This record gives sequence, C-alpha cells and structure tokens, in this order.
Amino acid sequence: MLKRAPRRGRDRRAEVLMPAPGRGRCAGEGPETAVVGGGIAGLAAAVALAERGVRVTLYEREPVLGGRLAGWPERLADGSTVTMSRGFHAFFRQYYNLRGLLRRADPSLSLLTGLPDYPLRHRAGLTDSFARVPRTPPWSALGFVALSPTFGWRDLARMDPRAALPLLDVRVPAVYERFDQVSAWDFLAGIRFPEAAHHLAFEVFSRSFFADPRELSAAELLVMFHIYFLGSSEGLLFDVPNEPYPAALWDPLESYLTRLGVRVEKGTPVDGVLPEEGEGLLLEAKGRSRRYDAVVLALDPGGLRRVVGSSPRLGDAAWRGNIASLRTAPPFVVSRLWLDRPVRADRAGFLGTSGYDGLDNVSVLDRWEGEAARWAARTGGSVVELHGYAVAETADRALVQKRLLARLHEVYPETGEAGIVDVRHEWRADCPLFPVGGFRARPTVRTPHPGVMVAGDVVRTELPVALMERAATTGFLAANALLERWGVRGHPLWTVPRRGRSGVLRALAALG
Repeated sequence: MLKRAPRRGRDRRAEVLMPAPGRGRCAGEGPETAVVGGGIAGLAAAVALAERGVRVTLYEREPVLGGRLAGWPERLADGSTVTMSRGFHAFFRQYYNLRGLLRRADPSLSLLTGLPDYPLRHRAGLTDSFARVPRTPPWSALGFVALSPTFGWRDLARMDPRAALPLLDVRVPAVYERFDQVSAWDFLAGIRFPEAAHHLAFEVFSRSFFADPRELSAAELLVMFHIYFLGSSEGLLFDVPNEPYPAALWDPLESYLTRLGVRVEKGTPVDGVLPEEGEGLLLEAKGRSRRYDAVVLALDPGGLRRVVGSSPRLGDAAWRGNIASLRTAPPFVVSRLWLDRPVRADRAGFLGTSGYDGLDNVSVLDRWEGEAARWAARTGGSVVELHGYAVAETADRALVQKRLLARLHEVYPETGEAGIVDVRHEWRADCPLFPVGGFRARPTVRTPHPGVMVAGDVVRTELPVALMERAATTGFLAANALLERWGVRGHPLWTVPRRGRSGVLRALAALG
C-alpha cells in the first residue's frame, strides 16, 4: 500500500510502500536463504532478510563486493597503490532506498559528499547547469527552460504541445503500456524537441542506460524525466562517495552484514539452483550442493541467463524464455588517467559532454575522492576519468581510447601538456538494455517458484525507480516477498510519487 509519509531528509511528497503486517522477527532459527550476487540488489536483500532473523548466505562470484560498483587495488608505474573501479556513479538524492541501505553502516551518510553542479556541455559551445534551477515541480522544468542557453522559449513554441503532454503526468506502470513500443529518439522527434537540448538533457538520460536513444524504450526516458523534473524536489544534483567504493560503502556494509550473522562467500560463483520435492532448493557452487528454503537471484542479465540456463527445472517455459531473451547494453569504456600536473582549478569535478566523438563525461576525481586527492597532493598531478558509452561491438578499442583522450584535450586543453604517469582502461558489457517493446519480457521480483525471487536493475517493478535505485528497491522487494510468505513484517520502501504531482499539469496531460 502506498501513502504519503514525509520524513526528514526526503522530499515531503515522497510516498512510502508499507509492508504486509506480520511478526517482527522470524521465530526460532529462521529459514535459510541464499542471496546470489553481491551488488546493490543482493546486499539490499541480504540486509533486509538478516535484520528479520533469516539465516542468509551471500554468494558473490568476484573476490570483492559491490557488483558494478566494486573496486580493487592496482599498482601504478610510480609505485603507488590505488583503487580502480568501473568508474563514476552519481548518487542522486531521489535514491531513497539505496540511501536507506547505505545508512545501515553509515547513519549520517558521512561518506557521501555533494557536488555543486551537474554541468552538461555540447561541442558547439553551449553549457547547461542545474545548480540554479529550482527543484520544486513544476518550477524545476520551467526553470530549466528559462535558464538554459540551449532550450529557449522560442524552442518551446516550436514544440508539438499535444505530443509533449505525456511528460506532464507520467504514471507508473501505465507509461510502459503506452510508450514502451516507441523509442526515446522517436518520442523526442515527435514532440520536436530542440536538437541541442535533445543532446544535452535527454540523451544524457539514455546514456545513463548505456544505450543509444534509438534503441531505448521511450517509457524509460519518460520515467527518468518524471523522477528528476516533475516527480520530486531533489532535482538533478547528486552526491558522490568521498573515498573509493570499497572503503566508503562496501567494507562497512560487509561488516554490518557480518554482525547480523550473514555468511559472505566471495569468489564463489553459483552454478545452478535445483528445486527439490516440496519447496526446498539445492544451490550448486564450486562443485558442492547446499539446501536452502529460498533463493534470491540478484544478478546482472548475463549472470541471470547463465544461472537460469544451467537450472533446467527452475521456473516454467514462459519465464525461462523471458530470462533467455534479456539483452545486454552495448560495451562501454572507462579510462582513468593519472597525470603529472593538475587540471585547471576552475574545472568541474564532473562534466557531462555531448558531440565529442563518443566522450560522454569527464570526472576530475581528486576534486572529491580522498584517495585521488592524496595522490594528487603528493605528486602535484591529477586523476581524470573518461567515460564512453554505447560503443559499437566492432569498434577498434585502442582507437576508441585514443579518441577519448584527444577529446579530453579538447574539453580541458591544459591536459594536452600533461604527461601520463599511468592509465587503466576498463571495458565492460554487462548492463541491462531496455529495448523498445521489451518491458513485458523483463522479470518481476516474484517467479513461478514461490521460494525464488529476482532482484536487480533489470527487474520490472511498478514504481518510478531506475538504475542503482531500482537495484536497491527490488532487493528490498524480494526480501519483503519472502518475509511475507513466512509471516514476518517486511521493510517500508520509499518512492517518488507514481504519478505527476501537479493537479493542473495532470489536467493538461489528460488533454493528450
């Protein structure tokens, strides 16, 4: 059941999803559950279950926790030991459930620090900023138009108002019924969205999904617009961890899980899940089988396909077919450079870019991350990270990396004179793709087996969440579903409202 429930630190219009009633904790020893995957979704599920007295074993195939936000040590050419990762992530202030997870180990969120702006620059020379944009709907959207050099009132007059009306009242899950069959690109073309603003504002959202807007479902784009512009009052400003991910986030959370009695099995890939007679499940890992009362599969699309594919008796044919059909977004690259001189002091800590031959953003890590700042202070250099999303499968990777560096020199010319102390390139292709028409085939938290749940940012839910927040939310939802089955009270969850907040704008949207 959803209802409004203001709370300090959250938008007062946020809504809370109350769990089913039940006991405060499991009686006796409690059921035994395996959580497969140590990323955000798996950690959320493990925390939520263990806090209610469930015995939990957390399996992670990598030697570290964090999933796509993991970090690991690297030794640089100058002898320094640093933490490498898959790159920058923005912790937006609408990520209520992710923040709730992190508060378990850091109640004040002291290891997150806010960046002052989210600047977006197009190669033509125009730059948008969100620092001065009002954050209360509908003034947030109107303020963006009023302050943006790339989106003026003349552009607004050229738009097709009837085609744009759905933006004013995004309703979840109805938006998927109406717009999942349309691409983000076609939706923007249909409302005659101005080209420069298209690149700077909306393409940034599609790139957040590591996807070309021609392939991305318009429904996902509209949900993002709702989350950041007309559904919440936090806007597009965000926080970042002030130390590398392991030190700031996952090591403290692992300690918290250990105190709850969770057994953490790192470096342990799961090979399959075998339903037993009745409702028990055998989990196979490293050649050994262990019985559990329930299993949460908190995996990326490839991992989920692999485990389900090797578990032939799990689920029914339709569910298994949908899992097999899940697609992965195109490859992306993160290039991190340790330079021998500083980036100019007035450069933004984070800059979104468009039109720069595949360079999607630039981060100057030493502006906010303690480890990078200490390295820069000791050496007189700087630590810079480049992201390139939705790279063609057939692209020459060395050429892509060289092109990103050349574009960095164009964006921040002083880096062209810097020597490179060391560099790391991370190429990955494991993020979910949300293609046109794909919503119905995505898995829900519940599966045909009552003791098996699925969680992660690929999972379909009827709440306006995305990216890391979808991972955290579905992790909690998976735990709540199991707790409800055992007669135990679950955890309240928070969400941006599931429809437009303004009655006037909802009335206008109804005209469309």
